[in-house]
Amino acid sequence: MPNARKKARGEGFSSLPSAARGAPSAESPAGLQLSPSALTVLQKRYLAKNSEGRVMETPEEMFQRVAQNLSLAERKYSRHADIKAVEQEFYKAMASLEFLPNSPTIMNAGRELQQLSACFVLPIEDSIEAIFDAVKHTALIHKSGGGTGFSFSRLRPAGDVVGSTGGVASGPVSFAKIFDATTEQIKQGGTRRGANMGILSVNHPDILDFIRSKQNGASLQNFNISVAANEEFMRAVEKGEDYDIINPRTRKPERKLNARKVFNLIAELAWQTGDPGLVFLDRINRDNPTPALGEIESTNPCGEQPLLPFESCNLGSVNLAKMLRQEGNTYAIDWDKLAKTVRTAVRLLDNVIEMNKYPVHQIEEMTKKTRKIGLGVMGFADMLILLGIPYDSEEALAIGERIMAFISEKSNEASAMLAQERGAFPAWEDSIYNRPGGMKYRNATRTTIAPTGTLSIIADCSSGIEPLFALSYVRNVLDNNRLIEVNPYFEEVARREGFYSKELMEALAEKGSVRDIAGVPEWIKRIFVSAHDISPEWHIRMQAAFQRHTDNAVSKTVNFPHRATVEDVAKVYMLAYKEGCKGITIFRDGSKDKQVLSTGLTEKLKETDARTGTSLVPRERPQLIQGVTERIRTGHGNMYITINFDESGRPFEVFSTLGKAGGCDSAQLEAISRLISLALRSGIPTEQIIEQLRGITCCPSWDRGVQVKSAPDAVAIALSHALQQWKELPRLEKAFAAQLGLLVEDNGNGKRPLPCPECSGQLIYQEGCFVCRACGYNKCG
Repeated sequence: MPNARKKARGEGFSSLPSAARGAPSAESPAGLQLSPSALTVLQKRYLAKNSEGRVMETPEEMFQRVAQNLSLAERKYSRHADIKAVEQEFYKAMASLEFLPNSPTIMNAGRELQQLSACFVLPIEDSIEAIFDAVKHTALIHKSGGGTGFSFSRLRPAGDVVGSTGGVASGPVSFAKIFDATTEQIKQGGTRRGANMGILSVNHPDILDFIRSKQNGASLQNFNISVAANEEFMRAVEKGEDYDIINPRTRKPERKLNARKVFNLIAELAWQTGDPGLVFLDRINRDNPTPALGEIESTNPCGEQPLLPFESCNLGSVNLAKMLRQEGNTYAIDWDKLAKTVRTAVRLLDNVIEMNKYPVHQIEEMTKKTRKIGLGVMGFADMLILLGIPYDSEEALAIGERIMAFISEKSNEASAMLAQERGAFPAWEDSIYNRPGGMKYRNATRTTIAPTGTLSIIADCSSGIEPLFALSYVRNVLDNNRLIEVNPYFEEVARREGFYSKELMEALAEKGSVRDIAGVPEWIKRIFVSAHDISPEWHIRMQAAFQRHTDNAVSKTVNFPHRATVEDVAKVYMLAYKEGCKGITIFRDGSKDKQVLSTGLTEKLKETDARTGTSLVPRERPQLIQGVTERIRTGHGNMYITINFDESGRPFEVFSTLGKAGGCDSAQLEAISRLISLALRSGIPTEQIIEQLRGITCCPSWDRGVQVKSAPDAVAIALSHALQQWKELPRLEKAFAAQLGLLVEDNGNGKRPLPCPECSGQLIYQEGCFVCRACGYNKCG
C-alpha cells in the first residue's frame, strides 16, 4: 500500500516520454520534435501550399512565418522596438509547443488571407434585410476560416404577423436552416469546416420547436444549439412553476409554459442527439466588461466565448504538460515558467488584433474597441498524470482551480503592463473597470478555456481540460494496415513496471479504458482514467473549478456512457446551474450517428461500415424485468399483450397471446411479437414500430370505443397505451421520449466508434466537435 501511494503521488515517473519532452530552443529549429499525427495534421491543414496543393514549408518555417508576422505589430507602438527579439520569443513559445494560438492564426499569419480570429458573433435583427446581411457576413467569415455564433431570439415566431406584406413569419428555426445551408456550401478557407452556434431564449414562443430542431438527425448539421436560460427559469424548474413566453415583436407575454416540462424536454433531446445545451446569459452578462456597448446574446460555436454583436476573439492555449519541472523522482508545477509563458502569450494575442485582416469592417471596429483575447490551456490531463493525481479527485479540482487562478492573475498583470505601454482598450472609459481602484487593461477579457482539438494533436497533449478520451487509438495507414497508438505515458509505465505486452495493447485498443483489463496494477488504473471512467458529476465540478477564474467561459464536454438515462442528463444540467457554470453541453456515447452520417460523406462512411461489418446487436435480456399486460378485444377474440420495460423505463419486449391457443393466428402473432421485441432490444424507437403496425386491417372489431383493425393493430394500440400510462412517471417519461436512431452496440462496451471519413481512424467527440486524433479531421456541430 505505501508503495502504491508513492506511485500514485508521481514517484517513479523519472523521465518524460519522448512525446512530451520539451522541444529544443528557438536557436536550433532543426530539432523540432513532432509526433507522426502532428506532422500529418500540419501537412494536411496548416503548412503553406502552392497552387498545385504541394506543401511549400516545413513546420519550423511555419512557426517562423507566424512569429515574424505577429512581431511586426511592435512597430506601431515603438520605433525602437526590438522586433527580432519579440519574433524569437514568439517562435520559441510555439516551436517548443509550450503555447499555440488558435488555428486561423497559425494557418494564415504572414499569408495572403491574414484572417487570424477563430470566432465571431453576428447580430440577427427582425427583418429580411438584416437576416440576409448576416447570411452574407457568415459566408465571408467561413470562407476566411472562422466560426460564427448567432442569437435568433429577436426574430418573431412562426405564424406571427408580417406587417409589410400581411403574411406570416416563418420563425427562427426556418431562418437557421438558411444559415446552415450557407455553411454547407462553404468549406472554411479550404482548411476548416463550417461551424455555428444557434441560441434561442427560453422565453421565445418557438422554444419547443427549437429544442426539437435537430431531432430528425438531418437538420442544422453545421450547428451546435443552446437554449438561453437564466436563473429565474432554473428556479421555476426547481419549483415546477410556469413561466412567461414573450413575443419579441410585441415584447409582451402571450402564454405560459411549465418550466420543468421544458427543462425535461431539453434533457430528453440532449440525451438523443447531444443538443441542445444550456447557456446562462444572465451570468454571462454579469461579467460583461462593456455593458454600455450592448448585451451579450450569443457565443462562438463551442460556447466558451461570449461576444457582443460583431465582436471577434483571438484564442490561444498554454500546454500545461510542459509547465512542469522534475524534482528527484517526482514532478512539480513550474510556476515561474508558467508566468513567463502567460506574459508571452498575452503579448502575442494582443498583436494578433493589430495584424488581423478582418472579413467585415464592423467586426474590425468592435474588436478594436474591446480588444478581447482568450488565453486558455491544454494538456491538463497529462499534467495530472505526471503529478500522479487522478482526474476525478478533490486534489485534481484544487490543482485545476489553483492553476487557472494563477493564469488569470498573470494574464491580468500582463494586460495591465501592455495598457501602460500601449494604452487601455478604447472602450475602457465606459467599462466595469472604470471605477475607484479599477485597473486599466489592454484587453477587456483575458482568459477563455477553448477547444483544442487539432492544437492538442500538434502539441501531442491531452485536449483542453478534458480527461484522456482513450488510452489507445487505431490509425489506418497505407493499405489499411492497422497501427495501434498507445498513450506514451501509459506505455512507458507499462514497460517500466513489467506489465507491458502486445496482447494488453490490443485489448486497450479495443476497450479504450484500462479499468476492466486484468494484470494492470490498481494504482495505474486509478491515475490513467479515461473520459468514460469518470462520472458526469466530476466533469461538471472540474468545469466549475476552472470557470471560477475564467473571464469568459469554459468549453467542456460532459461524457455519458451509452447506457445513461435522460434523468442522468437532467441531473447534470441542474448541477451545472448550481455549480455556477455559464453553460453546459453533454455527449452520450452513440447519440450523434445520424448527424455524422448525413454530412455529405455518407457514401464514404457506408463503404467503411461494410468493410468493418457494422450491424445491430440486440441487448441481452436481464434476469428480472417488469411490465404491464392489457386485454384488447379483436376480430379473432380477446388478445392479451404484455409489454416489459428495461431498467431505464424503455419498452424492451412484447408477448402476445390469443384467447384460443394454437392455430395459424397464434403462430403469426408470436412471430410478430418476436420481431417487435428484437427491434425494441436493438434500439429502434417504439414510435416507429407503432407507426408501422397501426392501421393494418384484417377483421375489424370495436373495443372500448376504439376500432381494432387487426392483431398487429392491437399490438400498436397496446404499445401506445403503455407509453401514455408510463409517461405519468417523470423518469420514464424522459426515457420514452428519448428514443431516436439505430444504436449499434459493440461487445457490450457501448457504441462502436464512428470511423473518420478521411482516414478511417476513430472519431471522438470533445468540446463540441468530432475530432480524429490520427489525421486531424474536425467537425463541429
